[in-house]
Amino acid sequence: MATNSIKEVARRAGVSIGTVSNVLNRPDLVAPATRQRVLEAISTLGYVRNDSARQLRAGHSRTVAVVVLDVSNPFFTDVVRGAEAALDDSGSMVIVCNSDEDPARERRHLDHLEEQRVRGVLITPVDDGSNARLDLLIRHGIPVILVDRGARTRNRCSVAVDDVLGGRLAATHLLERGHRRIAYVGGPMGIAQVADRHAGAAAIVAETPQAKLQLFEMPALTTAYGRKAGEQVADAAPSRRPTAVFCANDLLALGVLQEMTRRGLKVPGDIAIVGYDDIEYAGAAAVPLSSVAQPRELLGRTAAELLVGEISDGELHRHRQVLFEPELVVRESSDSTLSPSRHR
Repeated sequence: MATNSIKEVARRAGVSIGTVSNVLNRPDLVAPATRQRVLEAISTLGYVRNDSARQLRAGHSRTVAVVVLDVSNPFFTDVVRGAEAALDDSGSMVIVCNSDEDPARERRHLDHLEEQRVRGVLITPVDDGSNARLDLLIRHGIPVILVDRGARTRNRCSVAVDDVLGGRLAATHLLERGHRRIAYVGGPMGIAQVADRHAGAAAIVAETPQAKLQLFEMPALTTAYGRKAGEQVADAAPSRRPTAVFCANDLLALGVLQEMTRRGLKVPGDIAIVGYDDIEYAGAAAVPLSSVAQPRELLGRTAAELLVGEISDGELHRHRQVLFEPELVVRESSDSTLSPSRHR
């Protein structure tokens, strides 16, 4: 029968409890023959070490938490994959928490993570990333790295993409295709990425004579709300209806595309669509979706590397704010001249 008693392992192997501990934690200190005897006792008894208790006694665990806005969004799946690849090399384990764009839920997650004394937190916060709860984690010795969000203060590292530039790229592309009535479909404008992408697009549109950017603010960045936004766009009078839609993420854009298809409106003939993130499903849509690409796995991997560096450097650590540039990937949803062979 399996046991979790280190005393029983020591008794069976005929050694002290300290020797068993050394075999588990510092095996190089134990003579090979003794070490083999202890390992055989562990195998026979089915002993499983209580690693969490040991880590808590040491003041921290090996667990790193990744707190995301929407666990169902493939963008965050790729971010987590990148973080996990980097953290695996450092002996850390990753757990994922979903805030669901809810500040209260985010705070509960952070409370629980602090109670568990996690090694660090990678987070895409609901607000601008300067909230007091994150400051408290840092004061209590838990490093915090902002992901897909630039740091507003210098007491934390961040990894982000220039979303203002991303908005400019999308709007410039649509304006160059001759569109002057452009819709921006976003989630809550309180989410910094959503606001920044809108700001970039609005700045470019404002520089173009007779061009107008109309805001459609949705409660969440989901495909379902993309369909609702598509309904509002399609219901407008033809003379006033936007001829192009720029969406704050690909899920919204895919929802708009679904609604346009349902209404019999041609994409891009009647409505051009550009998304953001360039998730895997963007290029595989019925009409391949143009999108502003972010280096998703690189975001996660870089954030994890910053965390490992902060843990290793201790008080000598210097916080870094890493900013990547997005890239526009043009497909059929905004450019009917593209042939299938040119799809990314």
